[in-house]
Amino acid sequence: MQASAVVLQRFNQPLVMEHISIPQLRDGEVLVRVEAAGICGSDVHMWRGQDPRTPLPIILGHEGAGRICQLNGPRRDINGRTLEVGQHVLWERGVSCGMCHYCQVLHTPSLCPKRWAYGIHRSRSQPPYLVGAYATHMVLDAGTVFFPLDEADDPAVMVMASCSGATAAHAFDMTLQRPGDTCIIFGPGPLGAFAVALARAGGAEQIMVVGGNHARLELCRSLGATHLYDRHQLSTADLTAAVRKATHGRGADLAVEASGSVDAMLAGLEVLRPGGTLLMPGMGEPVGDATLPPFELIVRKNVTVQGCWVSDTRHTHQAISLIRQQPEAMAALVTHRFPLNEATQALQAVKERRALKAVLLPQE
Repeated sequence: MQASAVVLQRFNQPLVMEHISIPQLRDGEVLVRVEAAGICGSDVHMWRGQDPRTPLPIILGHEGAGRICQLNGPRRDINGRTLEVGQHVLWERGVSCGMCHYCQVLHTPSLCPKRWAYGIHRSRSQPPYLVGAYATHMVLDAGTVFFPLDEADDPAVMVMASCSGATAAHAFDMTLQRPGDTCIIFGPGPLGAFAVALARAGGAEQIMVVGGNHARLELCRSLGATHLYDRHQLSTADLTAAVRKATHGRGADLAVEASGSVDAMLAGLEVLRPGGTLLMPGMGEPVGDATLPPFELIVRKNVTVQGCWVSDTRHTHQAISLIRQQPEAMAALVTHRFPLNEATQALQAVKERRALKAVLLPQE
């Protein structure tokens, strides 16, 4: 039996379709038929050679959902139910060791030094070969966590939970948000959209979104944003004044940098009230240095700056729940769907910001 996959063989070059023999499953492994593979901004960085973790050749794709084809031994989902052939599932994008200090003592498997992710860390030339979602089939490791999906769940929408949704949930998990808070989010992409939904779920009274794309801003409004700001029309000083006016002179309780921008990070510190928190889930790769006055923006204001790296199982679970709570609004985030053989075009659409969220449909 063979699978088809599009392979990144050289940086900045079109992905190449390959036909790969599906290997015999090892103990605990699961073979899935991929029904949807999300195109993440991280995939674009890897395609362009900007991520030092990228081993060539590689099958990209850490966001995947599909159906189980084969299991080598019994496996269970997060609800403790036995997995079955034909079952509709989404899987955790990262696999941690489960035994180290971070996994066992600190309960932060996202920081596990042995953690690896599908479509990022392992080469297509390394067994079991099919370890990225840009393919018709994947072989999932014995340490993979599975989430059951309902038949009504659209896999092309659900794949957003495994990365942008889970990462946003991880960020909010590390701070205390109170009903009545004002939250400002920089970046109206998928990560920022999930941040809007999380802020709303947490009881934020005012949810502000800053971005440069009108359509993306309006999608954030449909998820609960109350104030939209065009970053092309407002300076940081103007934005700070607008936020303070809306908060009786205080500033935002919570700022979320969801764009991967140093300028957005600095603006977030500017608009925070004394004692506020800056969450930083948006930087998935090195973005350069920041110059700032630490006394004025951090020390004197007594603010918290919270980094956020990837996520773990509870965050993916939360993101799946968010999608199910607002299915129509979340589905609108998926603006482009491509067949597998148009994966390069899909990456290009995300790179050029023509697509808010692009998804590959390997079975079409």
